[in-house]
Amino acid sequence: MTIQSVTLRLSETILRQVQQATDVLQRPMEEVLTATLAAALPGVDDAPPEMRDELTRMTWFSDKELWEIAHNAMSAAQQEQLHALTETQTRHPLAGDEQETLDALRREYGRVTLRKSRAFALLSLRGGRPLLADS
Repeated sequence: MTIQSVTLRLSETILRQVQQATDVLQRPMEEVLTATLAAALPGVDDAPPEMRDELTRMTWFSDKELWEIAHNAMSAAQQEQLHALTETQTRHPLAGDEQETLDALRREYGRVTLRKSRAFALLSLRGGRPLLADS
């Protein structure tokens, strides 16, 4: 991993908050800022490749947009179909089209769940404030 230097322009309020954190944690400012940035910009490397861009963009969504995603779910019809096909699969092998439908529903369930998890994580990190709010 290559380390690079970056110059930041911080407001007095932010600088005061960082200084308070360095005093309390007894850690160097660089370490506190690096840890803060790492927490504020959670990685998406473990996510499916086709979702990484979307999950990264979510970092910049408003709280309202994130709450909408957090409360989103698969439709009731999709959930019922997923449950029914999963039940059927426990009794006998599915037909080709049924298996394709089940696989698609599982992918959609995973996508919805991952988006919801990301939304809740980002909202938690923000503590109710927009990430880029002027301080």
